[in-house]
Amino acid sequence: MKKNKKNNTLKKWAGRLHLWLGLLTGVIVFIVAVTGCIYVFHDEIKDAIYDYRFVEEKTTEYLPPSKIKENVQQLYPGTTDDFVIYTGKNRPVAVYGLYKETPYYFYLNPYSGEFLYAQDFTKDFFEIVKSLHMYLLLPEEIGRQVVGISTLIFILMLITGVILWWPKKLKNLKKSLKVKWNARWRRLNYDLHNISGFYLHILAIIVAITGLYFSYDWVSDGIYYLGNLGEDVASDHHVEDIEQKPEISGNPVDIAFYETLELEPDYDMYFVWTEGDHHPVVTGAYPESLNFDHQSNFYFHPQSAELLQKQFYSDKSTGMKLQEMSYGIHTGQFFGMPGKIIAFILSIFVASLPVTGFIVWWGRKNRMKHLTR
Repeated sequence: MKKNKKNNTLKKWAGRLHLWLGLLTGVIVFIVAVTGCIYVFHDEIKDAIYDYRFVEEKTTEYLPPSKIKENVQQLYPGTTDDFVIYTGKNRPVAVYGLYKETPYYFYLNPYSGEFLYAQDFTKDFFEIVKSLHMYLLLPEEIGRQVVGISTLIFILMLITGVILWWPKKLKNLKKSLKVKWNARWRRLNYDLHNISGFYLHILAIIVAITGLYFSYDWVSDGIYYLGNLGEDVASDHHVEDIEQKPEISGNPVDIAFYETLELEPDYDMYFVWTEGDHHPVVTGAYPESLNFDHQSNFYFHPQSAELLQKQFYSDKSTGMKLQEMSYGIHTGQFFGMPGKIIAFILSIFVASLPVTGFIVWWGRKNRMKHLTR
């Protein structure tokens, strides 16, 4: 008897939390899920409709980052050009920068330096979708918190939803796992909300947590320490304090880039990132084009081009690998096309939960009005 009373109290409070938190964040969860659903296949869609996404592959070596930056500066003088990414052997090189306070990706042919396209983030459909997904188009610091808090609440709602769904008697468990497809639409909506929420709650929590990686440092740190069983691995930390040295005759950024090609010759995508004279030149290499997983990183002196530190993917700790997997797991990209399809379907179902939940609440509210008349 006491056990039943305790269970009823738990379900009562779980129900209240589920209802009011759902009403509070339902619209935000819907927007984040729908935009995530749209963004999953952004590379495939852009490949199908934009010519600038491909170039003819050649046996000649890539032009150096300095030449790529120079070509951008000729067309868009004053652009910041700290990040250059060579996206693949048959794809363009892209320079990320701010031009007149507007973020752009400038795409060029990596073999000839020919200018291909300027992607204005404020006008590009998929960049707007990504901003809506991450920040709700609000100022980044505000939007990140709104989405982050809503995601935390969504995780709590998934947990309370499972508590509400859980049958009082285990013999009814099998019955609770089936949707009554021939029932009236209200009952069908109720089953879709409850049962789809149960089936998908584990995957949804994983996607939510990997999304929180981009909002909160404590989530990123938590993933790292979880993967390393609480250990902070010294080799995961890169060099930061750079002593100034006499400049060499060549361009240190170009030297760093070409040395990275030699260090990972079989990889398909590379980037170079510069932060100024007091920070190392950071390069990265990825095995597959447009796949941001399994990266190796290298750190070079900004004046002498001396290789200061190597971080091959195979040498990184489990915690650091888990951190770097977060984007791939969140988007499904880590598991290839099957992973993207699962992420797409999951996003649709997550987007449906606030809708079906609202219909359940609205129906009960109206029924209570009729009963009290």
